[in-house]
Amino acid sequence: MKSAEHILKDLENKLNNFDNKPSISNIGIVEKNTDGVITVSGLTQAQMGEIVEFEEKEKGVILNLDEDSVSIILLGKSDRIKEGDSVKSTGKLLNINVSEKILGRIVDPLGNPLDDKPKIINGKDMPLEKVAAGVVEREPVNTPLKTGIKAIDAMIPIGRGQRELIIGDRGTGKTAVAIDTIINQKGNVLCIYVAIGQKRSTTAQVIEKLRETKALDYTTVVNASASDPASLLYLAPYAGVAIAEYFMQKGKDVLVIYDDLTKHAWAYRQISLVLRRPAGREAYPGDIFYLHSRLLERAVKMNKDNGGGSITALPIIETQANDLSAYIPTNVISITDGQIFFLTDLFYSGVRPAIDAGNSVSRVGGAAQTPAIKSIAGKMRLELAQYNNLAAFAQFGSELDEATAKQLERGKRTIEILKQPQYQPLSDAFEFLSIWLVTSGSIDDIEFSQISNFENEYHQFMKRKYEKLLNALSKGGKPDEKTLSDLEKTVSEFKKIFKV
Repeated sequence: MKSAEHILKDLENKLNNFDNKPSISNIGIVEKNTDGVITVSGLTQAQMGEIVEFEEKEKGVILNLDEDSVSIILLGKSDRIKEGDSVKSTGKLLNINVSEKILGRIVDPLGNPLDDKPKIINGKDMPLEKVAAGVVEREPVNTPLKTGIKAIDAMIPIGRGQRELIIGDRGTGKTAVAIDTIINQKGNVLCIYVAIGQKRSTTAQVIEKLRETKALDYTTVVNASASDPASLLYLAPYAGVAIAEYFMQKGKDVLVIYDDLTKHAWAYRQISLVLRRPAGREAYPGDIFYLHSRLLERAVKMNKDNGGGSITALPIIETQANDLSAYIPTNVISITDGQIFFLTDLFYSGVRPAIDAGNSVSRVGGAAQTPAIKSIAGKMRLELAQYNNLAAFAQFGSELDEATAKQLERGKRTIEILKQPQYQPLSDAFEFLSIWLVTSGSIDDIEFSQISNFENEYHQFMKRKYEKLLNALSKGGKPDEKTLSDLEKTVSEFKKIFKV
């Protein structure tokens, strides 16, 4: 049997392969390897979230601190690590190297390139886990983040620094709205798109669309695909917000999209069960709420003394059969500042984007709207709410009084004008024009089937002939009586040349 002296000598020989020798208290021995979770004894100076390095140069992160052992999740393949291997702690917490060059790149959650370009070096190490900014460092959300989608900018406005949940069943257009929002940020806001547990082909399509619309120039894609280890899926959103914080510290406005946090919760559940953490509701661990709250709390609008930058978060959650009351949806709804709910029935009846105005809300509201949109959005939302109430009763009765019939007709036209093709976000001026057309009654005499054509051709007509008026509307100020009068004249003029 080997003496203690011999065992220590063997350990010392094993550690000769390491770059620098740590103190003996920071060396451990692998006890077992279970599904990519390594149990290690020793490492008495280890800390939560610390990076450790194995003999085979594989890296891992400490996620459990027990009395006489630590549990480590691997950041790569686990098949090479066996019982008896030595481990050293690095003293570093998990971080990602970020510089200006990360824009236009596709990286994994550790910052390794996935686009055949060189790895980013000489940047700043940004910690993946960080305590969110306090109340004193923040300021109220009051600057609009324009999505270019009429229904959202008018009824569920998003402000810079807000956390707005995008929620709905699979295949209802959630990602499409997120991509539209990125396309609409050109020259205003930097974007981070975090793909969590998506098929590689799906992420490739998103990247291609961003490249096609030249939106990739100001966007970074962080990808942890379905075939990657659960540890990378768990780390992906934190890597995304760490990159965003780098730019926010420089006073920039950043938009982060997490697509989607349902798969993130699944990955964390998988890790937690292997770590033998007690399972609770739907087998999720007790700290699943903290998983997402500590991520989304990092969305912030900093005050001028702290650089004035902002991070806006658009997390996506997938529901099953439109069930908003499930565990993860209710958790994330309670963390965010509102939600945009996509309804399957609306999607299949041709209303796209399929946003359910009744269940969707922005808790920032009018503070995140320009005075121009605000002046007409209230009336439109009221008309839509009245329509939804009346439509339920109207299907039971055949005879309707004139006022009710008018309200129903106006509601139908409002829904029609809010329809919008994918990947075609609109500018502020055109959004105003479309909503004004319906709220002012200017299209009440247009045949219902021709509303979409009328809207598109009217936009082109205004672009050709009344550019000054469009420029005035683009400034976002509340239009005065003269401007509204001029708009009415342009509609009358256009109706004379509009061909059905």
